[in-house]
Amino acid sequence: MNPRTDPVTFAVIKHGLDAIVDEMAYTVLRTARSEIVKDVMDYSAAICDSEGRMIAQAKTIALHLGAVPEAMHVVLERYKDTLEEGDAVILNDPYQGGMHLPDIFMFMPIFSEEELLAFAVVICHHTDVGGRVPGSNASDSTEIYQEGIRIPPLKLFEGGRPNTTLMRLIELNVRLPDRVIGDLKAQYAACRAGSLELAKLSKRYGVSGLQEHFSALLDYAERMTREEIATWTDGTYTFEDHIDDDGLSDTPLPIRVAITVAGDCVLVDYSGSAPQVAAALNSTKSYTNSCTYLSVRCALKGDIPNNAGVFRAISVSAPEASILNPVLPAACAARALTGYRVVDAMFGALAQIVPDRVPAAGEGGNTVVCLGGYRGDGSPFIIVDMICGAWGARPNKDGIEGVTNPSQNLSNTPVETLESQHPVRVEEYALVPDSCGAGRWRGGLGLSRSYRVLAKEAGLQLRADRMKFRPYGLQGGGEAPGSKNTLVEANGETHLLPSKVNRQMYKGDLIHHIQPGGGGFGDPMTRDPIRVAADVWNEKISAVYARDEHGVVVDGLTGELDRVATTDLRASLGK
Repeated sequence: MNPRTDPVTFAVIKHGLDAIVDEMAYTVLRTARSEIVKDVMDYSAAICDSEGRMIAQAKTIALHLGAVPEAMHVVLERYKDTLEEGDAVILNDPYQGGMHLPDIFMFMPIFSEEELLAFAVVICHHTDVGGRVPGSNASDSTEIYQEGIRIPPLKLFEGGRPNTTLMRLIELNVRLPDRVIGDLKAQYAACRAGSLELAKLSKRYGVSGLQEHFSALLDYAERMTREEIATWTDGTYTFEDHIDDDGLSDTPLPIRVAITVAGDCVLVDYSGSAPQVAAALNSTKSYTNSCTYLSVRCALKGDIPNNAGVFRAISVSAPEASILNPVLPAACAARALTGYRVVDAMFGALAQIVPDRVPAAGEGGNTVVCLGGYRGDGSPFIIVDMICGAWGARPNKDGIEGVTNPSQNLSNTPVETLESQHPVRVEEYALVPDSCGAGRWRGGLGLSRSYRVLAKEAGLQLRADRMKFRPYGLQGGGEAPGSKNTLVEANGETHLLPSKVNRQMYKGDLIHHIQPGGGGFGDPMTRDPIRVAADVWNEKISAVYARDEHGVVVDGLTGELDRVATTDLRASLGK
């Protein structure tokens, strides 16, 4: 903190910015049209200063927010000298600051005393942006041109007036224009809310006063980050994880990371990771950066401000034309899966640095189920459902189930919402017994969810993983069982499907997905027998699982622990 900065004023402005970005997030939630935004909450909000440096971020999706600096750079490069009050610039092109086409960024300049003060930023995942499949999210697209409309930095609003030409172009190229335009307007409303609230802060403290505090906030976060990293042991720590395959071949895709701790900074190198693939799993460098920043941030103390100052202590290197830094015309729609595996690989390396802070692997990231088609009256429907499942076990606690992946901040769509708005019936939504990785602390349970098609037909895109490379455990903890996809046709015929699916379904067909649970932490034979018995009683694990994985004897009907038999069994196993 600058010695001239009053600590009380500094704290008031910091918390004021936090309140503003959270109000922006609530505005999106209240005004959005689509389930993917208002129910799943796949959106983010932030404030950047006049130079594009992120100074505050809402409690939304961190994997979005780390990509803001690169997108902000592209906007400033094109528009900084021509921006006016009421403008709003959008973009989604992965090769011009974006991440994948469904995520549309919006940037609104905020002026005070006719001087550019800051930017309000809102990112939303849109239900559809055109392309070859409903939902624009297929993992088997082979080039960016198949995935939908690419938007370079363009003004959607100019001086508060909508750019009708761009609006019409978007409407014509998406399947659900009412929802897409409605969500864009929700983004605009949220940016306006941020602009109005920041203007109030500016009146109180002045433009120069706020700008001085913006810089102080960034410096403060950087200093705290560097002080924390300086306590880590210098050295290079490596880890390798895998994506099962790209859906077009059976070849595993390695994600290799080397974290070098050098004094008060970390250098993260992804050399040796898979080259870019023909399928749509390629992660843009901005998204790879974001996943890296998030992973390191998770290993830091919780009182460090969430702003771009944290990023200054982290350097990221990813080979060009790799799956983590692709070049045109690589497809990117399903890049989130690769991002999840980057986080898993980062956590595996960070667990060697700060083993008391890092959990075992979770479910592998959310599963995306897209169902799209037409109702009997010819109107289109698109479901973009993201199944959020389980955390891995933590160093001192069990994993959690039915919750968002630690690298996201999403929510599972309510069954009632899906069934009331779309021709689909959800026939199962449940926790899966015995799906956790065993350990002194067990992983969270995986989720099971099934969808029966009630329309005449529907296209299915399902993006999952962790069938072959299961969620890992730490410190002797066990892996969790893998994922599973089953198609049950209306005539009862059953088919096991791969992790990545693009196919047609027909009325009465059912798709059933089982997600992995989380990996375990610590030796399973050291788990407290009372906890094991409680899990059997709660039907989270079976008596057979308790015996085989933990050496604990429990009555499967009553959940009663047999202490004598447990002592004898563990002794016979050398535990």
